Amino acid sequence: MLAKVFSASVMGIDAYPVEIEVDVARGLPTVIVVGLPDAAVRESRERVKSAIQNCGFKHPVRRVTISLAPADTKKEGPGFDLPIALGILAASEQLKPENLNDYYICGELALDGAVRPIKGVLPMAIYARQNGKK
Repeated sequence: MLAKVFSASVMGIDAYPVEIEVDVARGLPTVIVVGLPDAAVRESRERVKSAIQNCGFKHPVRRVTISLAPADTKKEGPGFDLPIALGILAASEQLKPENLNDYYICGELALDGAVRPIKGVLPMAIYARQNGKK
C-alpha cells in the first residue's frame, strides 16, 4: 500500500515542501530511501524502526520504499524521522492515511519514540499556515 505524508525543509531562511511517499510491498524485508537524502536521513531507517517497535506498533517485514520529493533537492537532518514513521504506519495500515492530509509533519525520533526538537521549525510552520496546512 502507498501512503503520502507532507513535510517541509529549510533552505536558507525559507521553507519548501517535501512530499514523503512510503510504499510497503511484498519482497525481501528492507528499507530503501530515495530522493537525495543525506547521511542523517539515511540513518533514520534505524531510528524509525526502533521507535515504531518501542511504541507498540509493528515495523513491516516487507520491502519498504521511501521517496522524498522533490528528488532534485538535497534533504538534510533528522527532521524527516516522524513523517517517515507515520508514512510507514499508514502504508502498513496501522494508521489511517487520511488523518495525515491536513498537516505538515516534522520531527526527530528517539529510539523510544519520543519526538525531539529540530532546527528551522518557524519557517516550516509559517509555510504550512500559508498553504492551508497545520
